[in-house]
Amino acid sequence: MLGALTIQRLLQKMQEVKASDLHIKVGSPPVMRVNGHLQQIKSEPLNANDTAQLLNPIVPAHLVNDLNEQGGIDFSYHEDIEHRYRCSVFHAGHSLHAAIRRVNPQIPGFDDLHLPPIYKKLAHDTHEGLICVCGVTGSGKSSTLAAMVDHINAHEHMNIITVEDPIEYLLRPKMSFISQREVGIDVKTFQGALRSAVRQDPDVIMIGEMRDRETMMAGLQAAETGHLVFVTLHTADAMQSFARILEFFPSHEHTFIRSSLANGLQAVCAQRLLPSCRPGIGVVPATEVLLNTPIVQDRIREGGDEDIPAILHGSAAEGMHDFTASLTRLVEEDWVDLKTAERFAPNREALLSKVRGIQVKGDSLIQRIKG
Repeated sequence: MLGALTIQRLLQKMQEVKASDLHIKVGSPPVMRVNGHLQQIKSEPLNANDTAQLLNPIVPAHLVNDLNEQGGIDFSYHEDIEHRYRCSVFHAGHSLHAAIRRVNPQIPGFDDLHLPPIYKKLAHDTHEGLICVCGVTGSGKSSTLAAMVDHINAHEHMNIITVEDPIEYLLRPKMSFISQREVGIDVKTFQGALRSAVRQDPDVIMIGEMRDRETMMAGLQAAETGHLVFVTLHTADAMQSFARILEFFPSHEHTFIRSSLANGLQAVCAQRLLPSCRPGIGVVPATEVLLNTPIVQDRIREGGDEDIPAILHGSAAEGMHDFTASLTRLVEEDWVDLKTAERFAPNREALLSKVRGIQVKGDSLIQRIKG
């Protein structure tokens, strides 16, 4: 039934359409995720024999027993250095299924991602401490992190170690030395990888996601001991990030953790992706950037997280801004329309007030406000 359909053809198709993921399941044609949306390819639904024929050629021989005994395996597959894939093959309903992620060979730049200048400044000027990139699933955290780390790679002689699950972008050494470690393939756990990383003479450590107390503590300690540490957090904004970090620890440790954050934090960069109204631009990030200025440092240490939004809103620090200011800029510069900005605004009235206070040239913004 498969005819000319092979795993190599499917992987080639992923490259052509820039799909992030390929799903192979019994009862459905192969499915690819393109620009965040699942799309079936034109094919008959696969049966159990079809999925086995597709997947068996890429399953490493030394993992066949693990697949049969444990029910699932994770591994990397590549035919050349340019095209790499992270594969999760597993049994479901007495059949083989798979989720295959394409490791992106091209690292986006700050301009490609439409990020404000403060992101480049942080990557260029920061040499130690903790930088958190925050956002919900699908907000572009991994792309932003890759751009920041690759900027260092291109401009500094550094030893960069990343710990990721999965590896989203393939970083090639430029001026720096790079070791990318994937949890489940190169190392069993984040904790184990981080314990090893600090003994591997790193200048920069990138942690794909903070998930537990041990990982968070390791990141904080590395930041306090002179390393530059990049992490991601699954939180919507800067203020929620502090609450999320503290959730990893029992309450009697919060004073110590706040002191570590006050001393080691450099910035919290939160983002969410909005549909763009510019031709040829699919999405654009709205951002919120908190810099660890002296007043922020005091608020972190003293537990005054509730003051963070007001500090962001009224900050004169270069590059520090809240989501409302970012959304206002996106509307002013015709990146997004006003209705879209309203939908994503933390405070709709504050956004409208700020947009209407902008001195504008031309009629396009005025028309959107009237609409």
